[in-house]
Parts: sequence; structure tokens; C-alpha cells
Amino acid sequence: MSSEPLTYKDSGVNIDEAQRALRSVVSGIQGTYTPNVISGVGGFGSLFLASFEGIHNPVLVSSIDGVGTKTKVAAMMGQFRNLGHDIVNHCVNDILCQGAKPLFFMDYYGCSRLEGLQFEELLQGLVEACSNVGAALVGGETAEMPGVYLDGEIDLVGSIVGIVDYDRRLPRGKMNGGDAVIGIMSNGLHTNGYSLARRALLEIGGMSVRDEVPGTGRSIGEELLQPHRCYFNSVYPLLQETDAIYAVAHVTGGGLYDNLPRVMPSDIRAVIERRSWNTLPIFTLIQAMGNIPDHEMFRTFNMGIGIVLFCDRYAAPGIVQRLSEAGEQAAVIGELQSGPHDVQIV
Repeated sequence: MSSEPLTYKDSGVNIDEAQRALRSVVSGIQGTYTPNVISGVGGFGSLFLASFEGIHNPVLVSSIDGVGTKTKVAAMMGQFRNLGHDIVNHCVNDILCQGAKPLFFMDYYGCSRLEGLQFEELLQGLVEACSNVGAALVGGETAEMPGVYLDGEIDLVGSIVGIVDYDRRLPRGKMNGGDAVIGIMSNGLHTNGYSLARRALLEIGGMSVRDEVPGTGRSIGEELLQPHRCYFNSVYPLLQETDAIYAVAHVTGGGLYDNLPRVMPSDIRAVIERRSWNTLPIFTLIQAMGNIPDHEMFRTFNMGIGIVLFCDRYAAPGIVQRLSEAGEQAAVIGELQSGPHDVQIV
């Protein structure tokens, strides 16, 4: 039996460092607060006033997700700020598929040993991303668990709550054969497919995160850490202005094949024209290094399409124009047909 006094820090958990990192961004966190937030940082729970001006029949929409093994690339590069953007934007896009705007966000950060500056950088990314969409960062959990997480690895999860008026929720209206499928471009992998990407590029391909992705002027690490894009500020206003958009699908794990049917009627098929957008160089490199079949690529990655809108065929050109004016790269990438409930990429 040791004669030396044992502390929690000696066991691998540094409460003081976590508190220091949190204090460094408290003002930023408070800057995300809306008038509905009626509690401060550090309470046992967060209080949010359920008053929603202008919404006649409010429906709360919630979602939870993680950034997966993108954290391993962040660790290789020593860059963690974008992970905060990744998790917020992923969750915001998910509830956008129900037509909801975000109200508040909470995070879970797990690690073996907390690195204060790394944690502080990530928190700053969370603050920035929440501020960009008017979401309040109302709380979170920092779990330092040596023996559960491997040394040097982290886990990041986020949950969001948003709101939509019952009469404006998605999907809505009736999709018919001949209606249009609009794709809005991504900037890379977003937060899905990193286990396959790392296997293809770094293990099978023998490449390094410092190697350049041909045609980009950026390294593999920089391309893999491109932040998950948020489509709220360009898409949400359109959802309020027109009923010609029937549904929205966020292209995450499962790609176009699995995510589009989640919002499609059982008697509708989506036919996607592969040549209607350009493949991003990072996907071309992953496929070449790993000798990955086309179907596997489209089932694992977004392949350059971050979010999809299903809309009236006659309204599609105007919607694409509005998206372009909002700074998006958007195009009609296919059409709906009567048939089995699936996706064909031709």
C-alpha cells in the first residue's frame, strides 16, 4: 500500500484543465445565447423558454450524431477547430430535412487524457458554428476516461433541438414522376466514410496526410479535414417561401443510395445522372488508391453532393438560381419516376 496520497489527477483525470479550457471560451458560449436561454454556464441542466413567436403549431425536432473517425485525421494533423463545425453542421442539416430551424445544441467530448489547448480549439469551433445558424450552445459533457478511450484518441458527439411549424414540416406535398432532384455540392467527405478513406489512402496507398491531392494544391489531411458544410442559411429561407420543395435529404452515411429513399414515397424511384456534377479530386484519389468499385463509393461517400432537394419540375430552375445567388453550387442531378422505392445512378 502506497504511503503517498492519491489524487484524481494521478489517476489520469485533470478536472482543473477541463475547467480552465471551458473558462477560456465562456464569453463565446454566452454569445450564442438567444433570449430563450434563461440559465448560465455550469448548471446541472439548461433552461430554455418554450416561447416561439410566429409559429402557430410548434413541433420540436431533435437529432444526435457524431463525427466518427474523422477525429483520427484531426489528431494526425493537430487541427481540431473544424471538428466543432463538423458536428454542429451535421446536426443542423439533419433537422433541416424536417424543415426545422435550430434552437439549441449540446455536445459530448470523450478522451483518455484531456489536452486543454486541443479541447479549447474544438470548443471555439462549436461556438462559431452555433453562432452561424443562431443556435444556442447550452451545455455539454467532457468525459476524461483513461482505460476506456485509447491514449491520444477523442470522441465527439452532438445533439440538437430545433423547431418547425406543423404545417411547414417536411416531407410535404406529393412527389410525382417527372419531378426534379436538385443536388447542392459538398466540399469533401463531410463526416462519413473516414474508415474506408484512411484504409485506402494511408494503408493500402501508403500515402501520408502531408501528401498533396492532385489538382487541389492541398494536402490529403487538409482535404479530409474540410468542414462539413451547413446548408441551413441557403435552404431554410426557400422552405419558407415556396411549397414547391417537397423534401430534403442530407447525404450522410449510406450515400445517395440509402439517404434519398428515407424521404421518398414507396412508389417513387430516383434516377440520378452521374455526369450532372464533377467528382471532387479527393474521391477520385480514394477510389484509385483503394481500387474501390463505383457502387461502394456511392454507398459510403456523398461523392460531391451534400444535400438533395426534391421539388416540382417547373420550379426547379428558379430554385437552382436562388441557391446560386445564395452562394451554393447547385444543379438538377436527376428526376423522379414511378417505380420501386430505390435510387438508380446512371
